[in-house]
Amino acid sequence: MTKNANVTARRQARVRRKLRTVSAGRPRLSVFRSSKQIYAQIIDDTKGVTLVAASSLEKDLKGQLKTGADKAAASAVGKLIAERAAKAGLTEVVFDRGQYMYHGRVKALADGAREGGLQF
Repeated sequence: MTKNANVTARRQARVRRKLRTVSAGRPRLSVFRSSKQIYAQIIDDTKGVTLVAASSLEKDLKGQLKTGADKAAASAVGKLIAERAAKAGLTEVVFDRGQYMYHGRVKALADGAREGGLQF
């Protein structure tokens, strides 16, 4: 394992370990950020099932966005996942930023999800 991979793997494990202690049975809103897109999904860890998912590759979002790799796209994905979660009956989740720092696109996604009605 390279040094950067080791650092990111340790950071991700640290975040997930902390989430397990505070989750109290709530589903997890997991974020994946690539250089060109952003993805989010709500996962029920007790059953090991993805409940809701959204990404910047969705047809209805792709036409509205300039690119899938900016804060506007992240905010739109956050609002979309909150809307889908509300339809599925979910109001409270635990935010899993994974290996990413909480700023930029990850923060914009979280803010968009909060605007859409998710609580975390």
